[in-house]
Amino acid sequence: MISQLTVFLQNEPGKLSSLTRKIADNGTNMHAMFLSDTQDFGIVRIFCDEPEAVAAMLNESGFRASVTQVNAVYVPNEPGGLARLAEFCDKAGLNIEYGYCFKAGDDEAIDVFKIDGDNIDFALQDAGFKIAKPEDIYAL
Repeated sequence: MISQLTVFLQNEPGKLSSLTRKIADNGTNMHAMFLSDTQDFGIVRIFCDEPEAVAAMLNESGFRASVTQVNAVYVPNEPGGLARLAEFCDKAGLNIEYGYCFKAGDDEAIDVFKIDGDNIDFALQDAGFKIAKPEDIYAL
């Protein structure tokens, strides 16, 4: 599993720049960031150095931050790669709460999921999936 920093922001001008400036001024390197929104708020998901320490610093600064454990899985970068992973989760009774994907070379993609349950990485490995490590994502 990989530790992901999650921050809730009001969906207003200047909120994202304030967050990213605070992280930068802390000397923290962000390796990947994903932003989703609703009309009222946004959810920022970040892979960064020392996510627990950054979450504590952000909370002390008035942000709403937490660290979430997510699963990151290599899949073939081809039609059906993600479908095979999703079908495995469905058949295994694993609930995917949210996810996002990105290309990791010519032949592979990394799919990141928040999956409800325990020992998910072991189940995925037993099914033949290759688990991504934090350094795999940080190297992209």
